[in-house]
Amino acid sequence: MKRHALIFGLVGGLLIATLQFTEYRFVVIEHSVELYGALVAILFAAFGIWLGLRITRRRETIVVREVLVPASTPSAGPFAPNTARQHSLGITARELEILTLVARGLSNREIATHLFVSENTVKTHCARAFDKLGAARRTQAVQRGKELGLLP
Repeated sequence: MKRHALIFGLVGGLLIATLQFTEYRFVVIEHSVELYGALVAILFAAFGIWLGLRITRRRETIVVREVLVPASTPSAGPFAPNTARQHSLGITARELEILTLVARGLSNREIATHLFVSENTVKTHCARAFDKLGAARRTQAVQRGKELGLLP
């Protein structure tokens, strides 16, 4: 019985080795062009990634420069918006109030909570105020509002 198992194991091993050799021959010899092409592609991709990372590496430059800021004189009273400019632009009191809150850095949701209105109402007022000021973004609207004397 042991002899039969040994012979059966050897024959099975030879068959498996033959099948593996045939598969190797089919894959490596028959498809050698594809394998070499894939290896070259992998090498070039790796080289390209390495070169791209090396070329686009950020180099930090630290510039230290003293900037003198003129001291502002304290005003006689609290800030008062330029109402003539506000009326000439057609900005309503609510739009100015929302623009002031935008200048303080509040989000639309925070403004809506602060004024007890919906977020869509805030968006509508913001869009109208931005349009009247000729601004596309919040930062532009705030800057333009300060230039026109509408915001402190």
